[in-house]
Amino acid sequence: MVFMNTAVHPLPRSRARKSASPLRTDRKGQILLAAERLFAKYGFHAVSIRQIAQEAQVPLALVGYHFGQKQALFHAIFEHWSATIEERLEGLRTLQEQAHSKQKLQRIVEAFISPVIKLRSSPEGQSYAILITKGLSPQSDEADAVLRDFFDPMAEAFISALHETLAAEFPLAQVSRGTAAWCYQFSLGVLLHHLIDDRVARLSHGECTPSDPAVQSHLVQFIVHGIRGAVQSFHPPLD
Repeated sequence: MVFMNTAVHPLPRSRARKSASPLRTDRKGQILLAAERLFAKYGFHAVSIRQIAQEAQVPLALVGYHFGQKQALFHAIFEHWSATIEERLEGLRTLQEQAHSKQKLQRIVEAFISPVIKLRSSPEGQSYAILITKGLSPQSDEADAVLRDFFDPMAEAFISALHETLAAEFPLAQVSRGTAAWCYQFSLGVLLHHLIDDRVARLSHGECTPSDPAVQSHLVQFIVHGIRGAVQSFHPPLD
């Protein structure tokens, strides 16, 4: 297998503000918050503009005045929270400046999951966390547009970082970008499931709290060891 180029590439810069902030309390902010709650609970297609206006307690015409069609309102929610993406990318940029070490993979995983775990600390962030786990099926056009605009550039950056780091950590394995992409996909699945699955309370007989931020370090270690195990599975040592 040909060893792939692992040169460091500049990371994309999002259009986000420097830090995430709670949704505004003006009427435009009320509409965003109401739409976020309803989309998270019922899905994009099950919610009407009229229902959003009723939830926000604003005139129906005001929703169209501020956001236009429902698709634009859906997109605006992710634009508002795009600072979370920027926070994850900023953590990755900081790591790019550091020499390779055995801890670098763990730091990449921490940069990937920590800002998302923090979302659950507020009601607004909790609704958004549910929305990104349940409302972004790539089978729908509106979700696919959001994925391409907001999440694909970040995914590309993290996959590149994983590829470079894993290639340095496993030089004899000749790690491919495809392997790094699978590792990203598996890690994303673990994170999203942690955010929304409430069964752990029942299955643990009450010992575990759903989406408990206190288990973040365990989640990081689970993902890190899973990535290393996957690399060894994809690229077993040559006899």
